[in-house]
Amino acid sequence: MAKVNYSNPVELKIAGYMALKEALGVDNAIRFMQDCYPGSGDYTKEKYEQPDMSIDEVFAMVEEYEKTKAAS
Repeated sequence: MAKVNYSNPVELKIAGYMALKEALGVDNAIRFMQDCYPGSGDYTKEKYEQPDMSIDEVFAMVEEYEKTKAAS
């Protein structure tokens, strides 16, 4: 297999997840990731603590983030 140097961290993660899926199958890849990255906190509680936002507000936040990141 040819090795590729991934400079983009998103592409690297995608390639890693695809390799896991190919090697282990979907179910076992998910189980492996859950074992390695169990997470923390209380998702259900935190979910309801977040303010309700419209899709327009979410898009505005994404656009602002992208502008900030591009300026860096």
